[in-house]
Amino acid sequence: TRINGVLRTGLAAVNAASELRWLSSMITGMEHLPLSDLKRRGVTVTNGAGINAITIAEYVVMGMLTIAKGYREVVQAQARRQWLRDAPGKVELAGSRALILGYGAIGQLLTQRLQAFAVDVTVVRRRGDASGAVLGPDQWRARLGEFDWIILAVPATPDTLHLIGASELSAMKSSAVLLNVARGSVIDQDALVQALQVRSIGAAFLDVMDPEPLPADHVLWSLDNAHVTMHLSGRSQDRMFERAAQRFLDNLVRYRVGAALQHQVDLSAGY
Repeated sequence: TRINGVLRTGLAAVNAASELRWLSSMITGMEHLPLSDLKRRGVTVTNGAGINAITIAEYVVMGMLTIAKGYREVVQAQARRQWLRDAPGKVELAGSRALILGYGAIGQLLTQRLQAFAVDVTVVRRRGDASGAVLGPDQWRARLGEFDWIILAVPATPDTLHLIGASELSAMKSSAVLLNVARGSVIDQDALVQALQVRSIGAAFLDVMDPEPLPADHVLWSLDNAHVTMHLSGRSQDRMFERAAQRFLDNLVRYRVGAALQHQVDLSAGY
């Protein structure tokens, strides 16, 4: 695809740049870069973390409302010119419970927006706290059955590969909705398909898949409880390049005077 081709071209350029000292990326995910090699070479890497956070947080809320109100059925009824006699979705966000895995810029903005809808939000961070509203990495699995919405906003690293698999899916409520705006690799997609087919969970809202683009014959396209949105959440805006350019210019000022650059990637952690 065009995007994968751009990434391959960029990777070739990085490998060829023997005098590289600073790599500035407008993309948040770093899994496509040779991070260990860049670390060995002493290259500073900055990324686009947060540039798309506003639109992605809005996109998640849209996905939740779409499923809660059965809005896909409303759109399909309009296409058929059919006047529905009852609402296809009767779920209110108010009073529901959401678990957000990943508390970077997206997770923080999403928390603010969901709290405005009176959603009870619990987040997963590297360290939990005594409040119960912040869970650590060893705590959230035991509480999966408490949540109506499980939202993935974690980086793609070896530690998050198949973070959600068959055991996690089986621990969720039968009505739970899984929303993924992270990376497709964070979910064991085969296990998810099976869970959706047997309806052991309510639905999935997937902005990211594995692979991308999703093959035309993939079963996810045909499942009525799967919502496939083609990695559009970050693109649903018109300010991405403006924000990326401004971030680069701000960092360039810092680079010229020897100050620490903002939004540096931890090359060992991968984000």
